[in-house]
Amino acid sequence: MKVKDLFELHQGNGFELMHVSSSKESEINFVSRTSQNNGVVAQVDTIENILPFPEGSITVALGGSVLSSFVQLKPFYTAFHIMVLAPKTEMKLCEKLFYSMCINANAYRYNYGRQANKTLKNIELPDVIPQWVYSTDIKPITTSIPNSPIQSLDVAKWGEYKLGDLFKISKGKRLTKDDMTEGKTNFIGAINENNGVRQSIDIKPMFTSNCITVNYNGSVGEAFYQNKPFWASDDVNVLFADGWELNSYIAMFIITIIKADRYRFSYGRKWTLDKMRESIIKLPKSDDNPDWSFMENYIKSLKYSDRI
Repeated sequence: MKVKDLFELHQGNGFELMHVSSSKESEINFVSRTSQNNGVVAQVDTIENILPFPEGSITVALGGSVLSSFVQLKPFYTAFHIMVLAPKTEMKLCEKLFYSMCINANAYRYNYGRQANKTLKNIELPDVIPQWVYSTDIKPITTSIPNSPIQSLDVAKWGEYKLGDLFKISKGKRLTKDDMTEGKTNFIGAINENNGVRQSIDIKPMFTSNCITVNYNGSVGEAFYQNKPFWASDDVNVLFADGWELNSYIAMFIITIIKADRYRFSYGRKWTLDKMRESIIKLPKSDDNPDWSFMENYIKSLKYSDRI
C-alpha cells in the first residue's frame, strides 16, 4: 500500500515566517521543515481569508529535514516544501503516529539534493498495522512546573573551568559485534539519540551510574546523563564528578554547556581524552567555585524538570 492510497496529499501554504504576523496571543502553529518540536517553529496570527489546516493532519517535510513527519494537534499554517496528508478514512491518533513513523523511516533515501516532492505519494506503507500500536501509551507528557526560571542567566559573570579539573575523565572500551549478545547492560555508543544507548548486552557493566558520557567520535560532542551502570564503547568519554557531588539536575545544566561546544569538533577533529581534559567551559560561579546549587535550582525551575 502506498501513501497516496491512504491519504489525500495537499501542498502546504508556502508562507515565509518573516512575512506572517505574530504576537503573545497568537495561537496558530507555524510548521517548517525542521525535525524538532513536531515541526513547529512559531505561533502566528490567523491570516485573513486563509483557513489554517485542521488539527489531525500529518505534515511531511519535502526538503530540509526530508520526510520529517508529524501529526499536528492544533490548526496550522506551513512554510515552503511541506506536504499535508489527510486520511481518506477515519484514523485513530495512534494509527497516524504509526504511519508518520513509517514515512520518516524512508528518510535515508533522500538528502539535500534529492527531495521528496514527486516520490512521497509512492512510498510504500505497511498493509497491516501491528497490534502493539494500539497498546502503546501515547499520553502527552505533563508537568506541574510553570516555565519561570528562578533568575536570568548572566553568562558574562560566569567563570571558566577546565573539564579535567571538574571531572575524572575515562575512555570506554571497544567491543566487537561478536562480543555482544542480548542482555540487560546498557551499551553506550557514539550516537545522538536514545540517551546514547545503542543496545543492551549480556556483560558486566564497565562503569557505575551518576555520570556524563560524551562522544569523542561519531556524533562528536553529544552528551548524556547515565543513571544506570553501563558499558561504553571506545568512542565515548566518561565523566565522573571529582571532589563534588553530581546529580541529574546539575548534569542537565552541564550537558547543555558541553553540547554548545560541539561545533569545535568533527569527524576529522575528534574530542579526544587529552583535548577534553584541557577543554574550558563556562559555568555560574559562587566566589571562585562553580555554583552547583544555582545550576540545580535553575533546572528544577524549568517546565518538565519534574519528569527527569
